Amino acid sequence: MLTYTFDNRHGMSMYEHLYRCIKNDITSGKLFASEKLPSKRTLAKNLGISLITVENAYAQLLLEGYIFSRPKIGYFVAPLIKQPCPSILPEVTDKQPKEESFFASFSQSSVPEETFPYNIWARLLRHTLTTANEHDLLSDTSAGGVLALRQAIAGYLYEFRVVNVDPSQIIIGAGTQILYNLIVQLLGRDKVYALEDPGYPRLAQIYLANSVSCRWLPMDPAGISMDSLKKSQADILHITPSHQFPTGIVMPISRRQEILRWALEKADRYIIEDDYDCEFRLSGRPIPPLQGIDTAEKVLYINTFSQTLAPTFRISYMVLPRHLTQLFYQKLGFYSCTVSNFEQFTLAKFIMDGHLERHINRMRTHYRNKCDLISSYIAKSFLASYFKIAGENSGLHFLLHFETCASDKELSLAAKRKNIDVRFLSQYYHKKPSDNSHMLLINYAGIPAEKLLAAFDLLFEALAPYAEN
Repeated sequence: MLTYTFDNRHGMSMYEHLYRCIKNDITSGKLFASEKLPSKRTLAKNLGISLITVENAYAQLLLEGYIFSRPKIGYFVAPLIKQPCPSILPEVTDKQPKEESFFASFSQSSVPEETFPYNIWARLLRHTLTTANEHDLLSDTSAGGVLALRQAIAGYLYEFRVVNVDPSQIIIGAGTQILYNLIVQLLGRDKVYALEDPGYPRLAQIYLANSVSCRWLPMDPAGISMDSLKKSQADILHITPSHQFPTGIVMPISRRQEILRWALEKADRYIIEDDYDCEFRLSGRPIPPLQGIDTAEKVLYINTFSQTLAPTFRISYMVLPRHLTQLFYQKLGFYSCTVSNFEQFTLAKFIMDGHLERHINRMRTHYRNKCDLISSYIAKSFLASYFKIAGENSGLHFLLHFETCASDKELSLAAKRKNIDVRFLSQYYHKKPSDNSHMLLINYAGIPAEKLLAAFDLLFEALAPYAEN
């Protein structure tokens, strides 16, 4: 007869505790295959518990296949296949790779926490919850996203980026990485994808993870090298023409026209335009996108709200040519949108009420003041004669050339010893060039104002021993 105690159930119900006790006896081999179990009434009487408790425990064991029943005979232990023990168990660890903690990081592209419009966003969240149609809020959306948000983005693009698109051409995704994966599925893994070199490392990782062939093309002063592009046999070109990362190059109209002509040479050639921080050109008007001069439907335009609002704000969008929009829904329309309806309706209201425009204007002023302060501080520093700034007005990072004979690795390690994280242009090439670019990449946007000048002081202290004309 089965005998169990119910004293230490650790919050479990009576039936669950009994179920676990019998299950453990079966899996440990204490109860043998085909062994008959006590009847429900007999076991209930023996253990001093209710009949319903035993019935529920047996029912769960029966459902999971640990026991089986024979009508009018009773319950029996089901035969189980004993799992072999591996001769060598893999090492188990719950330790995650530790991220290094620095006083300040010039390599991280982030947004200052204090600049997020918390009060406005909280109010709009409440507004969405209380006014949105319940069906629209809770029902599944098309692969493209909520229509209200696509309409708001289309209006924003027309007014501020001189891009005239139909809302149906806009596809919403939870970050640009999701959209890159969708593009590969849309255009095909049999295509050759060309990337800028130097460029954004994670972009190449995404394409390679999709098992596509990649070509890394060098840059010249106007952007992607046309000679290299023509020789690459590429089908798809991924570029950042308004503010190339990491060089900061702004592609002139002549090069843009050359690239569009290249795309026209074959029907299946396309250009992916990543306009990641177009709103934050600090001098003059924002550069019009390549998509705005595309008359042959060759450009897939991508942008994100991660740069304008916050990196963890995982809402991005792409604008597809009309014929690719139709193909998207034919091939990939079975997907659900990866952004919740709740967030989409709230962002739509944020844009339509003018909050996005006002927020961008405030942030542009904030970043311009920050950049001016940095430029002035570098110019007045004791290392001023060893520095030369490039690309400070075209986005939220700039390049700082340092006159030295030391390698980039030496300089990076020296900065780390001062608790400062900094990367060099040489680190962003696919095929690493000689380690002597002496060109620091300065991402200043996310460093809090109270730390900014102190961070540069520590960087100057780290570099000072290596200064050499």
